Amino acid sequence: MSDATRYLADNLAPVTEEITAFELEVEGTLPDCLDGRYLRNGPNPLGPIDPAKHHWFVGEGMVHGIRLRDGRAEWYRNRWVRTAEVAAALGEAPPPNHLAADRPVFSANTNVIGIAGRTFAIVEAGAVPVELDDELATVGPSDFDGTLPWGFSAHPKVDPATGKLHAVAYWWGWGNKVQYVVVGADGRVERHRDVSMVHDLSPMMHDLSITETRAVLYDLPCHFDLDAAMSGHRLPYRWKPEVGARVGLLPLDGSGDPTWIEVDPCYVFHPLNAWDEPDGRLVADVVRHPRMFATDVHGPNEGAPTLQRWTIDPVAGTVREECLDDRPQEFPRVDERRVGRRHRFGYSVALGNAWSHGGLVRHDNDRNTSELIDHGAGRATMEPVFVPRHDGAAEDDGWIMALVHDATAGRAELVLLDASAPGEGPVARVKLPARVPFGFHGNWIPSIG
Repeated sequence: MSDATRYLADNLAPVTEEITAFELEVEGTLPDCLDGRYLRNGPNPLGPIDPAKHHWFVGEGMVHGIRLRDGRAEWYRNRWVRTAEVAAALGEAPPPNHLAADRPVFSANTNVIGIAGRTFAIVEAGAVPVELDDELATVGPSDFDGTLPWGFSAHPKVDPATGKLHAVAYWWGWGNKVQYVVVGADGRVERHRDVSMVHDLSPMMHDLSITETRAVLYDLPCHFDLDAAMSGHRLPYRWKPEVGARVGLLPLDGSGDPTWIEVDPCYVFHPLNAWDEPDGRLVADVVRHPRMFATDVHGPNEGAPTLQRWTIDPVAGTVREECLDDRPQEFPRVDERRVGRRHRFGYSVALGNAWSHGGLVRHDNDRNTSELIDHGAGRATMEPVFVPRHDGAAEDDGWIMALVHDATAGRAELVLLDASAPGEGPVARVKLPARVPFGFHGNWIPSIG
């Protein structure tokens, strides 16, 4: 199997149709208090694929959704996120687009979020968000009501104290800068500022961390490569360790310049969380890849990603690295109410060869332990999300929610685990009528009102 085709095989293979199903079968008992939608986004290629130039990250976006209410699973839907190109391939009219012609609009295939009662599919690398309605139909590309200066990010962090989204956007056309963007709880950009890099290359800055006082920028040596772009590669970012690696600490309000501190070359797609220490240091727990797009230019396959703790001392200018869990893993999440604050519990997906998913890993930050929760033979979890029982609930008082691929049945389930005892098996399993490919990110979006 070639490097390219591995990202089109087994449960990385795309699904070929959109489905709507009502009154889904539930095994177990869904909590009556859950009222909202679980949404998940990921690449789902539509149309002919050139394996030599294909990259897992660039397939057309498809959002999968399950509506829960009153102890029932009311519906499942999967919908391609419509761009003009996707609409044409499906024989439809393009979605309305009121933005300037030079604004990048491409497949929003990485994450899906809810803010101010609206739903957005989002992606990085310069593109704008795409708004969806409550039933996942595409409304059209959005610049947050005229307030977004250019592109957005696939990974905004929500400050639980304010409800504001903090994001870092990048675009190859900017050269050696990124843009720090803060979106208010009303879904409009409050402020933005350019942040210059210490080199002349455009970085692939996939994510950021926030604490109560600072944003953490990960300037790591995966950069835009003009030769790759000119040769037709759809994700032309390559490993350039000679540029060096560093983290930048920026005041959360965007004032002042970042403090840059060198780290050993590596790549981080996803931090678990970060927080301030009383002595002025900062701790960031991250999933660390040894390198990225050095030998496999079709997907993230450059050695085992492990959970690491970076203790950052801005006065001494040092980063101390410590391995928290050496098993291969990705897609780390914490209770969203603990973002930027010290957390107790974190969750991630155990990985096997060729990006195959395994069980759920639960990390206990107080006890310094990690445990693997196995969903059973032929079952593999996707990114977990913690849903608290109520606003004031403890970090383990609620449910861990994730899609689980059942290879035997050839379809997916939405699985809910009791967060206080995840090893005791599911509280409920919502059986979906279709397979959901291993993809990227999603969220529980509670109903408003």
